[in-house]
Amino acid sequence: MSKSAAIRFVLDGEIIEISDVDPTRTVLQYLREDLRRTGSKEGCAEGDCGACTVVVAEVDRDGDDLTVRAINSCIQFLPTLDGKELITVESLTPNGADLHPIQKAMVEEHGSQCGFCTPGFVMSLFALYKTNENPGRQEIDDALAGNLCRCTGYRSIIAAANAMYAKTAQGDDWLTRPDAAAPERVAKLKELRRDDSLELEYHGRRFYAPASVSELASIYQQNPDATILAGGTDVGLWVTKQHRNLETIIYTGGVSEMCGVRVLKSHIEIGAAASLTDAIPVIVEQYPGLDEMFRRFASPPIRNAGTLGGNIANGSPIGDSMPALMVIDTLLVLRCGDVEREIPLGDFYHDYQVNDLQAGEFVVAIRIPLADDSAIVRSQKWSKRFDQDISAVCTGYHLVLQGGEVASFRMACGGLATTVKRASNAEEALLGKVWNEDSIEDACTALGNDFSPIGDMRASANIRLHACQNLLRRFFFETQGDGVETVYSYGRQR
Repeated sequence: MSKSAAIRFVLDGEIIEISDVDPTRTVLQYLREDLRRTGSKEGCAEGDCGACTVVVAEVDRDGDDLTVRAINSCIQFLPTLDGKELITVESLTPNGADLHPIQKAMVEEHGSQCGFCTPGFVMSLFALYKTNENPGRQEIDDALAGNLCRCTGYRSIIAAANAMYAKTAQGDDWLTRPDAAAPERVAKLKELRRDDSLELEYHGRRFYAPASVSELASIYQQNPDATILAGGTDVGLWVTKQHRNLETIIYTGGVSEMCGVRVLKSHIEIGAAASLTDAIPVIVEQYPGLDEMFRRFASPPIRNAGTLGGNIANGSPIGDSMPALMVIDTLLVLRCGDVEREIPLGDFYHDYQVNDLQAGEFVVAIRIPLADDSAIVRSQKWSKRFDQDISAVCTGYHLVLQGGEVASFRMACGGLATTVKRASNAEEALLGKVWNEDSIEDACTALGNDFSPIGDMRASANIRLHACQNLLRRFFFETQGDGVETVYSYGRQR
């Protein structure tokens, strides 16, 4: 296979080329330490606070326009920028130009106090500015869900989000007009389009970015101890928090066959390298009852970088996607060399961080059955903080009723065992029973036989089980039409 040994990306209209770099150097380290662009801040180094937010633009799959998305630069490895444009807070006011409309709105609405978090908020709002010309309150809240501020109380920042469009500059500049076309940017990025693979080496550490799934399979067979990198939203923390030395990394973001999302006759086919931002709307269109859970899944910058395949392969017992995907009979496509096999998601996990993957095998795609109109599918999440927080408990339900009786019921829970798993006793307690409060109470009792949860910093064992029982009760009341207001809608009016 042909290969290149240099990272190439666009910054402020210039093509940057870098070859001598540690593969695990983060974008934030590069900006602050190498370029002295100190607008982006390090608050948490784990993609949780948003102080480091930058925007990445790349040519869309049709090759005609840009996708513009905010990401956390503190956990994004620099080589993953290859072929993209990086936009920082300094990019918005080049060469001492006037403040960007977003920055003007932040000043006039008093959206900054100590100022540490402000550049991150500005960049999250810039991504919103370029993708939504008339956002409502919920869309603004969603866009800012990954940014934390200890000073303002958010009211003034939300006011700035509402006001920023009124500050739009005159002319056709892509940065300062929300509706401006970007032909020059698209053309510049097309110059960087890579047909070959990227391969870097730095002091014995190697980074591979194969261009095809067959190349990925071949490289992984030759390097079975390598770390597979997708969005970096978990692997990034191995470096920034656990201080691991990753000797060999294989990045899936350049494998076009693994980046698509397709709706076929029988199922949704999601490439394991497709971002959560691309995958979630397609899933929710089929399963509207999963909307609340996916809105609360991490934050926009995490969803923009992270992948469904990575969330599944990581296999955290508190991963938010797995309970819902498990109850709708999701299948995984695994590949080793030229051989592929399917496995139900429910059979994939064996123990804590132990799954069915063999040496040199990886997740290549996720297959989600199309929705059955007779089934009610929901997922619920309980966590200490509403937005941008890891679950203490997460549940998924698949219910079919016939004449008021339970014809089929599947329930999966995360946070109550070493893996996400089905609640078989609760399922059996409800099967064939009348769907009413008495049968739900029987199922809640049966949940105590399904799980022996442990306690940790997020919740005690007793509280976890009690929360799971209450979530099942909530699911029942929602099926009775008593859940007109969702948890998400409280205080989220336009």
